Amino acid sequence: MALSDSVTTCLSQPVHYVICKLGFEKKDTYDINNILSGNGEVCWQSLAEHVCYLESGQSVDYIKSIRSLGPVCESVNLYFKSLTKEQFVIQYASWFHWTDSTEVFLEVFDVLQYTQATEVALGLMKLTSCLERALGDVYLLKGDDCPFLLRDLLASDQLADVFGQAVMNVLKVFIGSPYGLNLRNVLWHGFASPQEIPAKYCAMLLFLTAGLGQLLQAYLLQTKYVLVHRPYVIFISLEELDAFPDLNNEILSVAEELVKQSSFVLKIMLPFWIAALTAFKQNKYADSVILLLPQLEVGLRLLFTTTNKCPNRLLTAESSALYTTFDEMLAKHLDNEEVNQLPVVLEEPSMASDFLWDVLNHQEGPRIRDRLSHGEINLETFPREVANQIFGFAITILYRFSDEDTFSLKEHMVIKPLMNCTSCYRSRFHPISRLKKQVLECMKSIHLWPELPTVPEEQVQMIKGLEGNAEVNTLILMISETISQLQHYMPQNCCSSDDLINSVLTERLLMELCDTRICTLYSPRPVLEVVVVLRKISTQCHQVSQQVIAGAGLRYTQWVNKTLRSRQRLNYLRMLNSIKFLSPVLQLILLLITLELVSVHSVCKKNPFDYQQYLKFLKSVLQYTENLVTYTSPEKNKWDETMELTNKILIKIRKISGRKLMLMHLAT
Repeated sequence: MALSDSVTTCLSQPVHYVICKLGFEKKDTYDINNILSGNGEVCWQSLAEHVCYLESGQSVDYIKSIRSLGPVCESVNLYFKSLTKEQFVIQYASWFHWTDSTEVFLEVFDVLQYTQATEVALGLMKLTSCLERALGDVYLLKGDDCPFLLRDLLASDQLADVFGQAVMNVLKVFIGSPYGLNLRNVLWHGFASPQEIPAKYCAMLLFLTAGLGQLLQAYLLQTKYVLVHRPYVIFISLEELDAFPDLNNEILSVAEELVKQSSFVLKIMLPFWIAALTAFKQNKYADSVILLLPQLEVGLRLLFTTTNKCPNRLLTAESSALYTTFDEMLAKHLDNEEVNQLPVVLEEPSMASDFLWDVLNHQEGPRIRDRLSHGEINLETFPREVANQIFGFAITILYRFSDEDTFSLKEHMVIKPLMNCTSCYRSRFHPISRLKKQVLECMKSIHLWPELPTVPEEQVQMIKGLEGNAEVNTLILMISETISQLQHYMPQNCCSSDDLINSVLTERLLMELCDTRICTLYSPRPVLEVVVVLRKISTQCHQVSQQVIAGAGLRYTQWVNKTLRSRQRLNYLRMLNSIKFLSPVLQLILLLITLELVSVHSVCKKNPFDYQQYLKFLKSVLQYTENLVTYTSPEKNKWDETMELTNKILIKIRKISGRKLMLMHLAT
């Protein structure tokens, strides 16, 4: 029997007891009228009396509190079941407006009427996500930087000032504290199966959210504060996530069979997988991803704990230890410094890990799980494109851990396009990948310069006081000499001895160099430090290009309209003169960035070196580009100084080129 069949719970014995049994020990019936006033308002004082404290008097005794609140939660659940949807909306809908997600809470009420376990769990995940976001908005009434973790948010003085400490202690019994029920974490991290989450706790959190809305309304009336909701995160450049083809009905039908057979799926979690696929087919993309992500985590956790021989880590950790989550499972080493074996088991370790890092962890990536679980995304407009990519990845994992002999040739052919995508995937949101993208975007910008409108050469010659052609020619010669030194480290047949600048400094060459495959997984710290500087240099180069394009266009219009004063005309012509060397200089820097990116990564992998001196040189190039941004700005227009700066940096580049070439040589 596969291990995924034998697992009966992912909750440790103490956590299972707290969630599934503790709140059911008191059998007495609780009168809902004790915590509900005649006009439907929550009586927080009566609720707070059920929160017990340790002998110190300040810390919550979570075990006693959960036991005491158990009958109260059951009473709330039965009360909600007794209401019609219309009654609930009339009585409570306005109390959810403070969350900016009223519809989500009304949906949770609908779910509670039927008590379908998977739907209750989904409702609870959505409820806690929206509640956390709303509490963060309230926090910002009195604080500046909202805590990232729910635990820290609930423990903040700011929320205690608004709602009262006793109210916050009631909340902490259910969410946010590892010592309490901790419902948000056990669900979002994939530890709880559908049958292990009592519906009465979902009902209670719905009730408490309405009660918080009542308290907040009174607070806002008293203080005259205005609650402002932070804007939702909007996914942009969705095409960058495009790794897998669109999932059609044929692929989804095969996926339904894979879910039932794959050893990646814990059988106790099967209802979640089926519900996720169903939601996807029903165009409920946020729901589908909310259901799927915890299952990817628990499936990978099963592989992680099996391959690294630490089966106890499959279960929820106690409050004194950490959960085994995505971050640890994707790390290079375990906490005992041994090498993590999970990537090896995934067969395409770079693809699987790179994809997961891209969608979950990289700061410039979509960070889908973080943003969904913390309520930063509008659930109603969650894009199909994002859900499609996560499901595409999930299907490849399911297939990889299935018995191929049980599938027909047709089913193999249906899945084949997805599997082909895994072998060619490259990280899109790793800093190295972002640097490549920056370089190419900057090069495209610089290649617009020849199309800029310019003054006819004969008019330029008529202007007295304009000098510098000799200096420009000297700079261009220095650029050619530097390119000549570098050409041994570039692809063959890309250089023409007759015109090194125009034959080498091309978008095609940079695209070819950027297409060089670099393993971004587990990049050494020296590489990342170098990449940070290289990205800053690229950003400054792009800024210079944009300023030149804007400035040249404006000045040409003013020239044609004869609105430039004498000094402005002269400065404009100096600008045109400077463009002759600035364009190849910026392109040379982009070429150096790309060559260094490939070489420094290889050198660090093979032969760690003293990169501090190397960083020092790169920072001098950064200083040059920062000064360029200043001198080429509309406010400064210091073109003679730009020429002097460029002369100095080119001398420095040539002087240090021997060391740089040694670095590149080490890499080849």
